[in-house]
Amino acid sequence: MAWIALFFAGLFEVGWAVGLKYTEGFTRLIPSLATLAAMTVSLGLLALALKTLPLGTAYAIWTGIGTVGTAMLGIMLFGEPADALRLVCISLIVAGIIGLKLVSPH
Repeated sequence: MAWIALFFAGLFEVGWAVGLKYTEGFTRLIPSLATLAAMTVSLGLLALALKTLPLGTAYAIWTGIGTVGTAMLGIMLFGEPADALRLVCISLIVAGIIGLKLVSPH
């Protein structure tokens, strides 16, 4: 259950990170409310996962999911560069997430 909560916490982190772009500095009401809601859910799920998962592992995976998801959506939604080196670096983050999951005692 903790891993599922952590996974969704990471997805909601992607949601609020991308949402920040749409808030235009928190000047747009609906995107701002949605972003704040995603932040709340993300942190709540992370807190739930931390009840049983090690802090370092959970935090690294949470931020890793957020980083990879945000980078990929930046490429797809905002035309950010998708050159080979950037994609290799994103792949290394994914490898780190998988590695942490595999070596985690829980």
